[in-house]
Amino acid sequence: MTVLLDPTHDAGLQSWVASANDPASDFPLQNLPFGRFKLEQDADWCIGVAIGDQVLDLRAAGLTDHSDMQRLLLLAPPARRALRQALVDGLRTGSPQQAQMQVALHAQADVQLGLPCEIGDYTDFYTSIHHATTIGKQLRPDNPLLPNYKWVPIGYHGRASSIQPSGSSFRRPNGQTKAPDQDTPSFGPCRRLDYELELGLVVGRPNPLGQPITMAQAENHVFGVALFNDWSARDVQGWEYQPLGPFLAKNFASTLSPWVVTLDALAPFRAPFTRPDGDPAPLNYLASPANTAQGAINIELEVWIQTAQMQAAGHAGDKLSQSNYRDAYWTVAQLVAHHTVNGCNLRAGDLFGTGTLSGPAPEQGGSLMELSVGGKKPFTLSNFETRAWLEDGDTIILRGYCVREGFRRIGFGECRGTVLPALAL
Repeated sequence: MTVLLDPTHDAGLQSWVASANDPASDFPLQNLPFGRFKLEQDADWCIGVAIGDQVLDLRAAGLTDHSDMQRLLLLAPPARRALRQALVDGLRTGSPQQAQMQVALHAQADVQLGLPCEIGDYTDFYTSIHHATTIGKQLRPDNPLLPNYKWVPIGYHGRASSIQPSGSSFRRPNGQTKAPDQDTPSFGPCRRLDYELELGLVVGRPNPLGQPITMAQAENHVFGVALFNDWSARDVQGWEYQPLGPFLAKNFASTLSPWVVTLDALAPFRAPFTRPDGDPAPLNYLASPANTAQGAINIELEVWIQTAQMQAAGHAGDKLSQSNYRDAYWTVAQLVAHHTVNGCNLRAGDLFGTGTLSGPAPEQGGSLMELSVGGKKPFTLSNFETRAWLEDGDTIILRGYCVREGFRRIGFGECRGTVLPALAL
C-alpha cells in the first residue's frame, strides 16, 4: 500500500469547466469521482465523471470504449492513475482536447444519476469505537464494549438488493417488536426508525477464492469511497438481533451516493493511524508500517435533516451532527484484509459499509439512537419541531468533504433519502 501524491493533486490546477473552479465546489479538477448516469429514463447507463456542476461521458469523450462500470472497476492502480491523468489533461485550462470533451459534457441537473455500479455483495462493519461504546452503554451499562471489539473488525453480511441511489424514498418498514412490559410481541410499523451515517467502500479488483489479500495489497482492491446511509429499525432490531445479529431491521433500505471518490483523489488527506495508549496492537495480519503511517483518511462528515414542514416552507434543513472518518478504529486496508483472511473472494462492485461513524463528543453521534439517547431525550429543531426518531416525510442528507492546507477542497456530493408511510398490512 503506497499512497502517491502526483501532479493531479496540484492545488493550482484550473479547469475550462468554470464551475469546477468555485472553491465551494465538491468536484474540482483534483477530485474527478466516478458514477453512472442516464440521459433519458429508458436509456442505458453511461460511465460519468463529475466535474463542477457537469458530468463527463467517458465513452463519448474517447476515454473508454465501453459503458460497463464493472470493467472500469477492474483497472489495476497504474491504469486507474493513467485514466485520472488523462482526465486532468483533457479538462484543465488550455487543454487542446477541450473541443472534443466539451461535446461529452452534460449538466448534472439534466441527467438521471443512479447507483455508481451494480452492487454484488454487501458487508456492513462496525468501525467506530465511539458509536459502539455509546450504543453499548444503552444496551449493556456494565459492559458497553464487548471484549472482541479491539481485536476483530466486526461485520455482518447485508442485503444488496435493497440498496437504493441517492434521492430515493422508501417505505417505513413493518415488523415484529416487543416492549419490555409486553408478554408477547406485536406487529406493525416501525416506531423507532433511524439513520446511520456511514461511508461505502467500493471494491474494484477481485481476489480468487481461497486467496487472502494482505495488508500490503489491500487498498489495490478498493476503487473508492462514497456516502452511505444504512437505515435502521431500532425496535425491530432490539427484538430480533439475538442470537444471529441484524436481519429485517436492516435489509429494508440503504442509500448510496452516486459518486465514488477514488483513493487516488483522497491521497492528500491521509493521516497516521493510531490507537489510544493501552489498547492492544492489531494482530500481525491486520498490521503494516504503511497502515500505521497513513492508514487513516481525514473526511469530514455531516448529517442534515429536512422535515416535510421544512420542505414545504423552503427551509434547507438543520445540521444534526458532524464527525470525521479519521476517528474510525479500523482502516480501509484492515477491513479488506480481515474480510478475506479466511479465503473469502471479493468481486468488482462489492460494497463495504463502514458502520456508523460517530465522533468522541455526544453531539457527534452518527445516529438518532445516540443523539436522542435511545429516544429518551428528544431534541428541538430550528422550526420548533421535535425529534427522537424519524417521522414520515423526513429527509436525511449526508455530506462529506476533505480539506487540507495547500490542497483543493474535494467533496462527495450528497446522499439523500426520504421516509414514506408504511404499507397497511
